[in-house]
Amino acid sequence: MLRNVNVGRKSLADYYSIVSRDLMAEIRDLAGHLEGLRVCHINATSFGGGVAEILYTIAPLMNDVGLRTDWKVMFGRNEFFNVTKAMHNGLQGDPRSLTDEEKAVFDRYNVLNAGGLADQYDVIVVHDAQPAGIRRYAEGQDGAKWIWRCHIDLSTPNPDVVGFLLPYIEGYDLSVFHMASYIPDDDRVPEAVVVPPAIDPLAPKNMALSPEDAAYIVNQFGLDVERRLLLQVSRFDPWKDPLGVIDAYRTVKERFPDVQLALVGSMASDDPEGFDYFQRTLDYAGDDGDIFILSNLNNVGSVEVNAFQSHADVVIQKSTREGFGLTVTEAIWKGRPTVAGNVGGIPLQIADGETGWLVDSAEECADRCIRILEDPEAARAMARRGKQHVRHDFLSPRLLRDWLAMFCRLTGRGPTHG
Repeated sequence: MLRNVNVGRKSLADYYSIVSRDLMAEIRDLAGHLEGLRVCHINATSFGGGVAEILYTIAPLMNDVGLRTDWKVMFGRNEFFNVTKAMHNGLQGDPRSLTDEEKAVFDRYNVLNAGGLADQYDVIVVHDAQPAGIRRYAEGQDGAKWIWRCHIDLSTPNPDVVGFLLPYIEGYDLSVFHMASYIPDDDRVPEAVVVPPAIDPLAPKNMALSPEDAAYIVNQFGLDVERRLLLQVSRFDPWKDPLGVIDAYRTVKERFPDVQLALVGSMASDDPEGFDYFQRTLDYAGDDGDIFILSNLNNVGSVEVNAFQSHADVVIQKSTREGFGLTVTEAIWKGRPTVAGNVGGIPLQIADGETGWLVDSAEECADRCIRILEDPEAARAMARRGKQHVRHDFLSPRLLRDWLAMFCRLTGRGPTHG
């Protein structure tokens, strides 16, 4: 039941003016040892989340440097994705455990999808919990190396939920996490490596937009582009704390009455809970005409998100749990003043008070937003300093290099460092 995703084409050569020559040379060297390597990425959805965004860049770049890379999305109905959303929450610390019925649903859909892995591969990369069981049930892949790629924060999981997951991943050859603190202290975790994610600077979501073009697009959604704008881009999810963002906005509005707030998100097929939280966010905003709550259901796509991020006076990512938070990377790459939760992978991206602000509450978030609005030039100077950090550590060619190094290591082809 696995479905192939058309990954299109990308050229590594297009990134030569953005990242270092040394990095490009290292990629070419590693790729030379992996010519023709058959790779398959498997995840839960082809739209609406950071994993899909990453794969739309990494898969075609792998093909461009000589690998043969497929991307497959698993089949699932709401009954399955309700279970995996509960798993996701539990793995990030929610105290609710899974019922026996929910565990059976998870197992049944993984058996079903494993039967769709008919082609032979050298390396199979399974992303996150939803398809983690495919490794156990797949047939005809005896020679393949299996990697489990975790994109969420497992530092303080619900013990029952992580205990349910670990037997499915202990058969993998390698596991990959954003941060060392996310790796569970359990013998069933396969050999683990730390590889942060990255953004594609040439994707429509991150390509350079003129201020005029950004303002024109934002204006189409009813905002007054002459007034100040606070923005959060994220799924509608309790861990992203959109209600806390609204609280912060209301405090900022006492100091700057003309300020507007945009909450821009994407409704994903693997997140049925998102629709409920979207409605909860609408209800919390009430009849405030200066709060704009938008999603892909309002035709907000990658270019529109880019425009909002490029135009905003302050970009917020007030997460209370965050695997990494690529929206922070995106904002800093665009040179925007950024205020973000002091959680997960966000502190890897922001040096507090130097390249942006880290906060632990709605009150702190409001205070830092006010500071930015009071001295926007100083805030933009902070963001420009952060952009060089992003250029070096969080762009897609670096992530490509790390994947190629892992493949060399697992398959015994070429160098094994990295």
